[in-house]
Amino acid sequence: MKALYFDGEQAVYREDYPKPARAEDESLIRILMAAVCSTDREILKGYKPGFTGVMGHEFVGIVEESDDASLVGKRVVGELNAGCGRCLYCRSGREKHCPDRKVIGMDDKDGCFAEYMTLKTRLIHRVPDELPTKTAVFTEPLAAAFEITSQIHIKPDTNVVLLGDGRLSLMIAQVLSLTGTDLTVIGKHPEKLEQFMPFAKTATHTGETYEIVVDATGSESGLHLAKDLVRRQGTIILKSTYAGNASIDMSYFVVNEITVKGSRCGPFEPALRMLAQKKIVLPEIKLFELKDHEQAFSYRGFKAGFRF
Repeated sequence: MKALYFDGEQAVYREDYPKPARAEDESLIRILMAAVCSTDREILKGYKPGFTGVMGHEFVGIVEESDDASLVGKRVVGELNAGCGRCLYCRSGREKHCPDRKVIGMDDKDGCFAEYMTLKTRLIHRVPDELPTKTAVFTEPLAAAFEITSQIHIKPDTNVVLLGDGRLSLMIAQVLSLTGTDLTVIGKHPEKLEQFMPFAKTATHTGETYEIVVDATGSESGLHLAKDLVRRQGTIILKSTYAGNASIDMSYFVVNEITVKGSRCGPFEPALRMLAQKKIVLPEIKLFELKDHEQAFSYRGFKAGFRF
């Protein structure tokens, strides 16, 4: 089958990759559409050393084989992290932190940049019939945006700043705007910031400080800016993943009693509901053939993906 394989150094287009066979607790999914995430680009830079396999983790597909007959023939999306099911983290509802987890397209599990993939059936979510595939493909990153409101309570009278004007930031801004909070988005590109104006105040710089700072810049500089903008005893939410290490004075966070919270994968069902109800509005994805992966990875528009 056609697949985009990461060999440890680069992405390689193949037409001879073996079609996967599902285990008893898995479903076989035929991929309809897959989207490129910033994390995929970071993998090409060495974000996941040691990983080789089919890339990709944002997808919409059709279940062709499953022990759950109700899923066969249905459009689905799926979660990334498959835990062992036995450890402390899995038994306490924290499967995505299982030390032995497999992560599609990133860690010991082939992803969705291929004609077929397998996934634990318990990680699959049906796509509502009224939700177009081109919209449903945003479910996983939107779920990551919803994780913020799962982790902390944001009061309507709290002032929040979101750093970054990219794809994930646009989703986060819309999710946070549902709380009624006083939201400001800071970015580098005035033309991109125009997309945020219905949901937040926008700026390229600020002299204010904030109770909550969300870093979705995807760069080390975001953490430093977050440090400068957060109030004492405030909270920083880190959404950025990137290849590299950040150097920063940690004593500052101790002395000023600042909470730093990492945030990544989130709940799929709220994301699907909000997309189906058109509460979240996003630009269309730009689709490429899998063999044109270099164009997809270098695409500078809102979102790139692959059609199958």
